[in-house]
Amino acid sequence: MSTLEEHVDIDVPVDVAWESLHRVESYPRFLEGVREARTEGANRAHLDVEAGGRAQAFDTQITDRADTHTMEWKTTSGPDLAGSFSLLPIDQQHTRVQARIEYDPSVVREAFGGPKGFAQATAIERLVRNDLEQFKGVVEQGR
Repeated sequence: MSTLEEHVDIDVPVDVAWESLHRVESYPRFLEGVREARTEGANRAHLDVEAGGRAQAFDTQITDRADTHTMEWKTTSGPDLAGSFSLLPIDQQHTRVQARIEYDPSVVREAFGGPKGFAQATAIERLVRNDLEQFKGVVEQGR
């Protein structure tokens, strides 16, 4: 199992970032490859994704730890992926968003194609970094 951690600092209070993170329908605006996203009942989301020329649909289970501003998620269908988003207040107007993704490289390659080994890890890092930057832009513009 591989683990990736990335973060970005955004210019909004932690509560604004927390609310934005929970707007599942806005995920296509900042998550590359997500074509549609919707909530499906309490603590569940469905995502339609296109990656590596392949269309995939998967469901996720979401667990909130609101007291620490942490959202944990794991897929319940599709490729076996899990992770978390932790929001850490820097001060009253700034928040650090930390993403942690756990994945099996062979599962990712089988599900989405792409490179192997170090090249795959680099591609995933770049993707997560870009998604966090996109999230930053969406949240800061929506203020």
